[in-house]
Amino acid sequence: MATKSTKKSKGSSSTKQRNAPAEEVATMAPRATRINSTTQLNVPAEKVWELIGQFNALPEWNPAVEKSELEQGGRVRRLKLLGGGTIVERLERSDDESFKYRYSIVDSPWPVANYVSELKVVKDDSGKGCRVEWSSEFEPAGASASDAEQAVRGVYEAGLKNLRAMFANL
Repeated sequence: MATKSTKKSKGSSSTKQRNAPAEEVATMAPRATRINSTTQLNVPAEKVWELIGQFNALPEWNPAVEKSELEQGGRVRRLKLLGGGTIVERLERSDDESFKYRYSIVDSPWPVANYVSELKVVKDDSGKGCRVEWSSEFEPAGASASDAEQAVRGVYEAGLKNLRAMFANL
């Protein structure tokens, strides 16, 4: 099954230097990029969440992540990426009943700022299958929006592709 990815951008329309009222300045934020990658699996949501729902579980199902270590009582994870690089992420909230968690990046080699992401599993109507959705919003930092998106999307796609392979024969 193919992974579906979408990208949306939002942002301000003006970058002119001028004295603007405070309420107008607030709307002149940098452009934010949104990514949403999804895949359909023919296994119950509970089974998928059992594998991916733990904040420290990324190395178990995402080949782009070699290692994950929990810090600060399990609220922060330090990820070692395949090919080098370390990302530090903070768990913002987790809901096992809804099969989702939300996290933010604290430190990363990726060219992103203000990164917030959500990983969730959505039951299908039959209860026999589910959809995994991995989405994020961030601002490109030090690189083009395209380069920032490519870095993030590569990790998402590797994980979703591997989930399809792991659950293909169940």
